Amino acid sequence: MKTPIGKECKYYYADFHRGHNTQICRLFEGSQDAPFWQPNLCQTCPVPDILRANAAETLKLEATIIRKFWGFKQYVKVEAWCSQCFTVVADPMRGCPNCSRAQPSIFHLPEQQE
Repeated sequence: MKTPIGKECKYYYADFHRGHNTQICRLFEGSQDAPFWQPNLCQTCPVPDILRANAAETLKLEATIIRKFWGFKQYVKVEAWCSQCFTVVADPMRGCPNCSRAQPSIFHLPEQQE
C-alpha cells in the first residue's frame, strides 16, 4: 500500500472507507513505540527504500522511534537481521553478507558441458 508520501510499503495500512480513519504501520505492531507512531513519520522512514532495494524474504526488520529535542524531532531507526543465519545485518539495503555469498550470481554460473 502507498504511504502518505507516495512510496510503496508492505507494512503501512490505511482504511478510509465509509467513514473509517485508520492508519497503521504494522512494523510497530506489538512494540512499545506503537502508540507514538504517526503518519508523518513516513517522510523520514527508510523502510520503503530498503524493501525496494532488497526483496530477500529472510531479511527481518525492527523499527524504533527516536525522539530528539524533547520530542519535537522524531525519526524511525531500522535494525535488520537475517532469519536464515541469525546474524545482524549492518546494511539492510545490501542484505545479509553471509547468505548473499551462498547464492550464485548470474555472472558466476557454471558453464554447461555438452
